[in-house]
Amino acid sequence: MTKRDLRPARHARRWIPLAACAAAAFAAISATHAQSPRPGVGAIPYFSPLPAGTTFRVWAPNATAVRVAGTFNGWSMTANPLVSEGNGYWSADVPFAYQNAQYKFVITGPAGTIWKADARARRMTNSVGNSVIYNPQSYAWTTTNYATPNFDDLVLYEMHIGTFGQHPSVPAPISKAKDKLDYLKDLGVNCVALMPFAEFAGSLSWGYNPAHPFAFESAYGHPDDLKAFVDAAHARGIAVIGDMVYNHFGPSDLDLWRYDGWSQNNGGGIYFYQDFRANTPWGPRPDFGRGEVRSFIRDNMMYWLDEFRLDGHRIDGTKFIRLADFSGPEIPEGWSLLQWLNNEVNALSPWKIMIAEDMDANNWITRTTGEGGAGFDSQWDTAFVHPVRGVIEAQNDSDRSMWAIRDAVTSTLSGGHTRRVIYTESHDEVANGRQRVPETIWPGNAGSWFSKKRSTLGAALVFTTPGIPMLFQGQEFLEDGWFTDTDPLDWSKATTYAGIKSMYRDLIRLRRNLDGVSQGLKGASLNFHHVNDGAKVVAFHRWQNGGDLDDVVVVMNFTQNGINNYRIGMPRGGQWRVRFNSDWNGYDPSFSNWGTFDTEATTSVPWDGMPASALVNIGPYSTVIFSQGEPPSPPNPADLNRDGMVDGADLAAVLGAWGTAGGPADVNGDGVVNAADLAALLASWGPVK
Repeated sequence: MTKRDLRPARHARRWIPLAACAAAAFAAISATHAQSPRPGVGAIPYFSPLPAGTTFRVWAPNATAVRVAGTFNGWSMTANPLVSEGNGYWSADVPFAYQNAQYKFVITGPAGTIWKADARARRMTNSVGNSVIYNPQSYAWTTTNYATPNFDDLVLYEMHIGTFGQHPSVPAPISKAKDKLDYLKDLGVNCVALMPFAEFAGSLSWGYNPAHPFAFESAYGHPDDLKAFVDAAHARGIAVIGDMVYNHFGPSDLDLWRYDGWSQNNGGGIYFYQDFRANTPWGPRPDFGRGEVRSFIRDNMMYWLDEFRLDGHRIDGTKFIRLADFSGPEIPEGWSLLQWLNNEVNALSPWKIMIAEDMDANNWITRTTGEGGAGFDSQWDTAFVHPVRGVIEAQNDSDRSMWAIRDAVTSTLSGGHTRRVIYTESHDEVANGRQRVPETIWPGNAGSWFSKKRSTLGAALVFTTPGIPMLFQGQEFLEDGWFTDTDPLDWSKATTYAGIKSMYRDLIRLRRNLDGVSQGLKGASLNFHHVNDGAKVVAFHRWQNGGDLDDVVVVMNFTQNGINNYRIGMPRGGQWRVRFNSDWNGYDPSFSNWGTFDTEATTSVPWDGMPASALVNIGPYSTVIFSQGEPPSPPNPADLNRDGMVDGADLAAVLGAWGTAGGPADVNGDGVVNAADLAALLASWGPVK
């Protein structure tokens, strides 16, 4: 259907035998109308006793009468009245109202008789259309042994459903995003962070204008399509988190507005504040002090977590839940709502992550509710993105502050290394007057050497700094311009810049310690021990427990000139092996493949307050990552990404490194990637034994 198509959907097939239907219909018609004894708010199908039907329950405290009209009763305003329960809710069981039937509530109240979509509609024909009965048991889940990754292992990938999947037009359906999950698995991403997907006005949107918070956006597909996406992601070891918008609703196509006809001070009625707290810059603010509204929001949050098996949520604009404006006054019931939401998740699913977008670097957001905090597990961190982008986007090397880099890397929120989400690109940072990082570095030439080198310098910071790293869709293949909901990703760039994509893949592998050589990048400990603002070089030490394959030293050069024999402090003596060199020409032919080698640290020359030091070579605008010890032997050297299969992903890695000296793609270890490695890979094709 198009967004404005109001044609009724076809009736679901009726499975009740005709004789039983006739007898049940007579009994139903003869019965006295009564409120439903069944639980739940909205439209909840039931299947016993016969005849099957749907329980309808709606909150309309100022109504004098409520009826439900739909395709199951010929849109009659009188056939199915709801009964007042005496607490503001109205309900009734309606036999023969089946899945896929369309309906609306007919509410008589202070504004006369008005037709409203179900406030808790699980499905809509479109944002200005009819509510649709949805059976939550209609989808058969197939992935049963999935476990959400630990917070210190998460790598987030922010995705806008309508522009991510390859499709001839926007918005693309979520099925097209599902088709790209193998791509994300190969990249190493293990958590998709979906931008808002609740039914919004029109077909094109970022999603931050929710009109029907319980309904999956009809332009993206059926609710079961979202479940299929989550199911397929979980089958690949990928978590899925949602982006929930509770600081405001709407502002357009908003049936919640004056829902039962009542309002004060020209306000929005029962779901919204009626005073100075009523408005945000984006739409009307819900009344966080009203119990029914608080339950509406809580139930909505848990609905997506439970019914759709999401692995957590980002809560948008928490600052405008706790404050009436950018700087106040405070809304105490907004703060207590945030605490309640987080307490509910911690009590029922503590492994699911709750992330705040507060943008105030407020430590109380990620402190526990027992301490008086809001209780979030993590929050987006402005203390990282803005200084890092400022440094890598500056045109002159002399303007790059290494102290700003140090402060961005060492910044903490509530003391925990997973308490902040760090990134250089997000939907906000690549729109609203800002562009993609490569585009900002060289406008109109995002594929330039400078754009490649400095944007990936920022990426290396994202994956080596304490925090939960996040990419924005297409960042890994130098997507240019700025984000808009009318411009789909240019997937041809994934081929054009396949080497850059491989660099992101290698960084993710190190961040997640998938090769067993970089455990320290998941650890909480950090020593930023080297800052040379004159030479524009920094170095820092990361570790979890310390020792071989754990201690990691990161060295970064923020100038366009390579450097040789540069002394850096090391945690201890011995050989330190190069695990990553961003200047490798396998990532891009224009890179210099600077002579960066394993190095021997000596305790005879302590340096940077460290017990040892080593001389390192580092290319222009480059990152080198060192650790000690021999990596664990892979079960099969042809399984380059260690996913248990020798397949197309491994083949692509060999072809991408063709002719280079050594490296992971040198399957047979003879010092060059060539036909012998290809033959060894093909001989091992299939599951690793």
